[in-house]
Amino acid sequence: MTQFFANILTGINSLIGNYGWSMVIFTVLIKLLISPLDYKSRKGMRRTQLIQPEIAKLQKKYANDKDKMNQKMAELYRKENISPMSGCLPLLISMPLLFIMFAAMRNVANMELAKQAIDLLVNGVQTNESWLWIRNLWMPDSPFYAAIADQQNLQIIPADIWAKVYAGLTDATRTALEGLGVNASNISGQTLFPLLQATEAYTTETALWHELPKLNLLITQMSIYAKPNGWFILPIMACVTQLLMSATTQQPQQPAAEGQPDTGKFMKYFFPVFSLFICASSNASFALYWVVSNVFAWAEQLIFNKVFEIQDRKGNTGKSVKEEDSIK
Repeated sequence: MTQFFANILTGINSLIGNYGWSMVIFTVLIKLLISPLDYKSRKGMRRTQLIQPEIAKLQKKYANDKDKMNQKMAELYRKENISPMSGCLPLLISMPLLFIMFAAMRNVANMELAKQAIDLLVNGVQTNESWLWIRNLWMPDSPFYAAIADQQNLQIIPADIWAKVYAGLTDATRTALEGLGVNASNISGQTLFPLLQATEAYTTETALWHELPKLNLLITQMSIYAKPNGWFILPIMACVTQLLMSATTQQPQQPAAEGQPDTGKFMKYFFPVFSLFICASSNASFALYWVVSNVFAWAEQLIFNKVFEIQDRKGNTGKSVKEEDSIK
């Protein structure tokens, strides 16, 4: 399945001719594919949210009798024809698909970066996959990275990817690599990087360090390139779009127990910060996927909310939840 999705991405690129726009199209297609599952999940969560006042009353009334509270809550769910898992089950079904898609994108990015490194080593020129302001889509959108891969990015490419890339090389390229001591049995980021450091192209690129004091970031120091790969735009967009998505996503809210932290508020801000961190350290193609996915989910939720409102007005959501003066 991973290779199947990778083939879809590369197939789109063969038509579009740019991996950046191909990633946008690929992401939208995948999101459209799982949109029916998202709809069912949102609808289930919405119906669960509608009975939260009733649930809160049960929790308060039977706070000292957990068994009775669970019994009454089960009766409430049956009465309203709601499954406690109605909001989660569609997500559980779609999650494996998303994981496979992540793996496919990672494989494509690793293969392209490996090809670029070999091209730079053999020919002294690297053909970058640019997109808008990003010089190389396979490196992070950040002023802390150059377009040429560093040691860390090359070493995280797994051995099976290097093997596939090597198998697809021309005979001339293989001969050139063998002349440098690189062959099918030892090709890796660890083997190639010292050789790359000795090339004129790599030396020229790394000479473009900006003469600014290094930034102290708690446990590490980072320097800024005068000719960076990007400007940190996608990581910031990932953070902002995650906030927008959180603001429009209606989640069943339960009051926090006395003396306990409000995990809902914590998660609301945790995910945007997490998005910023993960996209800042990942290749720009992944950050682009993250942003497009968030924008799609945000727009999708706005549409779903309108549909739910129309259904409520027409009475198509089933039996409405009626608050009772007392719960027996």
